Amino acid sequence: MPFLCLCFVICWLDRVNISFAHLQFKNDLNINDASFGLIVGALSLGCLIFDIPGTLMLEKYGAKKTITRVMILWGIATIGTAFARTTGQFYIFRFLLGAAEAGFFPGVILYLTYWFPTAWRARISSRFIIAIGICGIVGGPLASWIMTHLNDVGGFRGWQWLFIFTGILPLIIGFIAWFWLDDRPEQARWLTKDEKRLVLQLLNDDKGQAKENGKDSLFKALKDYRVWVIIISYVLTIICTGNVVNFWAPSIIKESGNISLGSVGMLSSLPWTIGVVAMLIVSRLSDHYQERRWFFAGGVISIISALVILPFVLHNAVYTVLTLVLMSSGYLVATAIYWTIPSQYFSEKSKAGCIALVSLFGQLGQILVPAFIGYLKNQTGSITSALHFVTVFISLGLILLLAGIPGNTLLKK
Repeated sequence: MPFLCLCFVICWLDRVNISFAHLQFKNDLNINDASFGLIVGALSLGCLIFDIPGTLMLEKYGAKKTITRVMILWGIATIGTAFARTTGQFYIFRFLLGAAEAGFFPGVILYLTYWFPTAWRARISSRFIIAIGICGIVGGPLASWIMTHLNDVGGFRGWQWLFIFTGILPLIIGFIAWFWLDDRPEQARWLTKDEKRLVLQLLNDDKGQAKENGKDSLFKALKDYRVWVIIISYVLTIICTGNVVNFWAPSIIKESGNISLGSVGMLSSLPWTIGVVAMLIVSRLSDHYQERRWFFAGGVISIISALVILPFVLHNAVYTVLTLVLMSSGYLVATAIYWTIPSQYFSEKSKAGCIALVSLFGQLGQILVPAFIGYLKNQTGSITSALHFVTVFISLGLILLLAGIPGNTLLKK
């Protein structure tokens, strides 16, 4: 789990480093907010096309080969982004980054089901998704330090050094993954025979107790309206929130007062620090009570509350950061709890394809939502109107999941 978390930290850093780089290259290259929204979404277009094949490849070829390939390719794509000079070139490199990364997140969610029974899923998911929080904690200060202290060193701007440095990391980790990861418990060199037998017995018992929903293939699963409820609610809640906290938070903080680039990095880490603690606590409680829907709802309600408050405090740095604390905490809690729902609802035979399908539609949302936010911000000069729309979307997503997924569909016999 620590190694998978490290992989995801680096993955997420490569995804969101553009939110800090944008603070500098938007002036260097004359790129407006609407174009930036499209650049952010270009990554998801690559994921959209290759997410399902990437996840199915992990199921077929194993985590060792898949994660090694993914990390090396996305390191190359990230380094390439440092040399983009036009909006079109940014589109290309971000698309290539998405294509390289495709299948990583849903693949790991699937991979975890090979190792841990249902009753452990929330806390295990949180230990993987904690990477988003860790990236938020260290990513901001790291990005601002690189962009400030390495600016114009060797003829490269600070934002270019940011892409180069964060691209070298996955190249190194990718080679380590080949020697570190085991595809299944029975192949683990670090487990004794008795430990392997125990783990496999727990997993077999878990499969035997799982509630059968008649979805023994991906095509049959797609006829179940609840599968679409799970997918659509993911786009409306997790994806919409993620676009605000991951890609626009640095700009929101910077515009809330006369704040330097270095201070933006430090202030952006505070919401994630508190959010990580909240996620770990709530995930453990979710496993203890074996309740998913209402713990997920609690996280989403925190997000909605923050979005209602944020437009009124955008010009006060202290209140803005505190509101982002509430939003980031809700986002991490909701994300960790959410991924227990599809992995618990889908059958073993359809699980890989369905989880990939959730991620695929999430990538579609990642294309549309940042472009939508960027367009409204560019047209109005403020992010306020976009926040109002996002609040409505998230509220609808929560209502849809609570109404469409009854609690008894996630229980064991």
